[in-house]
Amino acid sequence: MNDPLLKYKIALEIIPHIGSITAKKLIAYCGGVDEVFIQSKKSLQKVPGVGEFIAHEVYHQKVLERAEKEIEFLSKYEITPLYYTDPSYPERLKQCDDSPILLYYKGSVPLSHPKVLAMVGTRSASDYGRWLCEELVRGLAQQGHSVLIVSGLAHGIDTAAHRNATKNGFPTVGVLAHGLDMIYPSANRGLAKEMLGNGALVTDFITGTQPERNNFLRRNRIIAGLADATIVVESAIKGGALVTADIASSYNRDVLTCPGRAGDKYSQGCNALIKSNKAALVESAEDIENALNWQTAQTSAAPPQQLSLFRELSEEEQKIVAILKGVEKESIDTIAFSSGLSMPSTSAILLTMEFDGIVKSLPGKSYALSQGFRF
Repeated sequence: MNDPLLKYKIALEIIPHIGSITAKKLIAYCGGVDEVFIQSKKSLQKVPGVGEFIAHEVYHQKVLERAEKEIEFLSKYEITPLYYTDPSYPERLKQCDDSPILLYYKGSVPLSHPKVLAMVGTRSASDYGRWLCEELVRGLAQQGHSVLIVSGLAHGIDTAAHRNATKNGFPTVGVLAHGLDMIYPSANRGLAKEMLGNGALVTDFITGTQPERNNFLRRNRIIAGLADATIVVESAIKGGALVTADIASSYNRDVLTCPGRAGDKYSQGCNALIKSNKAALVESAEDIENALNWQTAQTSAAPPQQLSLFRELSEEEQKIVAILKGVEKESIDTIAFSSGLSMPSTSAILLTMEFDGIVKSLPGKSYALSQGFRF
């Protein structure tokens, strides 16, 4: 732990009642995370979202002492802190406004995997729900995909998702609602240890944090933010899985769900997502491929065909091509902002360009130039 700013990064994150958005505002306003702790209380209270309580906590610096103890724990157990401006901080999560400024990571795989799928659902998983997890993960493996499976290490669907990921050779990440000094539920300690060989455990909570209800809701934003898409395998009409789906939708990420039998308690949430058009219906790995535009290993191995352009690009289309040229992908929000076009115009133009084979749509409301496109 040779980062001289680490204690300030930890301290800012653990101030009571401070959210990630407010923490980032403080850093930006003060000019650096360490600069936050040398400001006067009066200066701190000028920052939007910072009231007297937060200013008091920062000014009296008790959190710095707690942060130093946390550094000792991180060093002892070889846990890596990931700051939101670090290159190793997960790229998908970095795009979310409320992403934590600091993650605690222990594992063996990068979090910015090419394909990431969050699988969530009820703790009271039925045989049907567990079977769905097995079929979907096995199907993706048989199609030649390499997918990072993200879930919450809870009982039920989470456990089934992690177990089937390890069984099929997929890396898998468990996002915890507590510090890395414990595993909850304790029955999953063996599974968590197994996951570290080809996966990771991640949290934004310090040691000593108990797995309280609000912490599970807070960690759901990390599950949704890490992934290209969230699939709700089995859920009642209310529950954390549907909260995760809502968060994923707010991040402009795809939401998928599996249908269940009418009247089944733990299918009601999934069926409601489908009826309200909040999620795409999936019954197989092929459905996931189609929804996320994932090519199979066989398809992706085929040489790309050269696309010829038989019409002239409009001025707006030329702007979009220039934005996408030389980048792997770009979000529709960035395309609209960089081109100066309105969001409705951008959407309409991109749809036309997609029909003409100029661009292709990607998970997370992103776009890229089609392979082999000449301009």
